[in-house]
Amino acid sequence: MKQWAIGIDLGGTKIEGALVSSEGLIHARLRTPTDSNEGYTAIVDKIINIVKELRDQNPDIVPVATGVGVAGQIDKKTGEVESAPNLNWSHKDLQSELETKMNIPVTICNDVRAATWGEWLYGAGKDCDNLVCIFIGTGIGSGIVSGGQILEGYNNTAGEIGHMTIDMNGPVCHCGNRGCFEALAGGWAIERDARDEVTKNKDAGVRLLVLAGGDVKNISGKEIAQAALENDALGKALADKLAAALIAGSISVVNAFGPRRLIFGGGIIEGMPDLIDRIKVGVKKYALPKATATLDIMPAKLHNDSGVVGAAAYALLMLKKK
Repeated sequence: MKQWAIGIDLGGTKIEGALVSSEGLIHARLRTPTDSNEGYTAIVDKIINIVKELRDQNPDIVPVATGVGVAGQIDKKTGEVESAPNLNWSHKDLQSELETKMNIPVTICNDVRAATWGEWLYGAGKDCDNLVCIFIGTGIGSGIVSGGQILEGYNNTAGEIGHMTIDMNGPVCHCGNRGCFEALAGGWAIERDARDEVTKNKDAGVRLLVLAGGDVKNISGKEIAQAALENDALGKALADKLAAALIAGSISVVNAFGPRRLIFGGGIIEGMPDLIDRIKVGVKKYALPKATATLDIMPAKLHNDSGVVGAAAYALLMLKKK
């Protein structure tokens, strides 16, 4: 029997909500800026308003649960958000508060874990029980499915490949370590590299500066992708450096987990889709032959919908287990 749930993708810049069927189909959606500087209570109110509006605007559909994907560390038993750096949250009892105020079962999960659920059940990972999803946005996160189970780890922290050390002498990461995967290939890292290069050599960075409206602080992945597409020398060099870092990290993931499918999503991949072909070549060349013999490397199928679809799907799954 078809059921409905509301999936919420809570990010540092936007909150997106969608009414999703148990078949993974989106019926309606809403989006609002997060404005994390307004604080925890304001964000909770925004989530509640999105859920209320989706229910009010679709009176013939009755959702039985709500799932919320949060970029942070989650206590699986209680739904407490132990840490969400992009939101400046620490130890927020989000699940209990939302359930009390909305009178609907609520499940809180890591946002990338939620997106992995979406891709596994309804997207590029459908009918595959051994896969790794890597989402490259501001940072790098992943979800790992092994033997038909999502790996959670003892403390529900499995999948933090963004903080896997790629270069022990590399740049300092936001976590305090050096040479993490995301410190080399995350969105914030390539923006850092681009801004540094343009600051050092404005002649080489003239095209990036033009695309950024003349302000080096406005250089983002979007401008880097466009410059590379135009065959700008600095844009191409930055894209090459990014590709090399993604290949290095992907090799480690493939060798460690031996997935059948390696699925890439997130804003950086959406903006630079040719990266996937470059990763394919590099991984096939340098990863262990046995690990790559039947490996497929592909883009996420649900694109920006994987978060809301996966959060809703996870909420329905948890509801069945109660």
